[in-house]
Amino acid sequence: MRTLTAIAVLVLWTVTGVARADAASGVTPLVDVAWVKANAGRADVAILDIRNKLDGGSEKTYRQGHIPGAVYSDYLKAGWRSKVDGVPGQLPAVGSLEGLVGNLGIGNDSHVVIIAAGVSALDMGSATRIYWTFKVLGHDKVSILDGGYRAYTADAGNPVETGWNEPSPQIFSASFRPEMVADYRDVQAAVGSRTALIDMRPPAQYRGEKAHKAAKRPGTIPGAVNVPESQVTVDGGKFVSADGLRDLLKTAGVDAEGESIAFCNTGHWATLGWFAESEILGNKKVRVYDGSMVDWSAREDLPVERKTQTN
Repeated sequence: MRTLTAIAVLVLWTVTGVARADAASGVTPLVDVAWVKANAGRADVAILDIRNKLDGGSEKTYRQGHIPGAVYSDYLKAGWRSKVDGVPGQLPAVGSLEGLVGNLGIGNDSHVVIIAAGVSALDMGSATRIYWTFKVLGHDKVSILDGGYRAYTADAGNPVETGWNEPSPQIFSASFRPEMVADYRDVQAAVGSRTALIDMRPPAQYRGEKAHKAAKRPGTIPGAVNVPESQVTVDGGKFVSADGLRDLLKTAGVDAEGESIAFCNTGHWATLGWFAESEILGNKKVRVYDGSMVDWSAREDLPVERKTQTN
């Protein structure tokens, strides 16, 4: 009976698209509020609140109210991303990330649950970026609260605490996975191939009508298709169902089971696309171009394509 129950749960996760289980650990990419309430006090579960300026949050916001037991790390300020070769927002050195994670009280046996604000796709990108970072570091025990803190506080009866939780530092050792990260040479090789290039930016940036302030040229990578980041979530911070994501990719002309590289401006929105494909749909042949258009547009020998808007 226990085996049949476990199989039923796995089928439900797959069909609904709420989460897909890691068969080895039982960890799912997405957890809901009920799961957080039931597991937040466990010694092996680390609740990581990452609210930041992108969602109007800060350390002050965390101190004013957070999920009981949660520790805080500002996504934009704590060192999750750094400038590399002049390009902002990139993966820092592995040693720096090991120290950052360990000082948050997270060890290799911790199940990390990431709490974003849950107010927009932009802010859920903070969660997927940190989730992707853990995966790149070889840590599979990581989940995102679907809908973020907004979903948790939608029920006024859910417990909230104030103040500061000081983590007890742990040793965290990474096992870097280079196969999850693409650079400009990988993207260059993918142009004109069967590998899908997925631009996760808003349509105006994809078409070249607008550009990131750090980009040297407007436009996109030749042959890229557009899957705007805002279409990956609904009601702010809840992820679209597996069927909805599959339809979204199909409409853009992307094989949900084929090789692909997701990009944006600096690898933030790109992780939303990676999470949708890799973690919700189960396609492990997708990579993130960390440097994205800020890196690509700065390389004068690389082509940039500007789209013509049609009515």
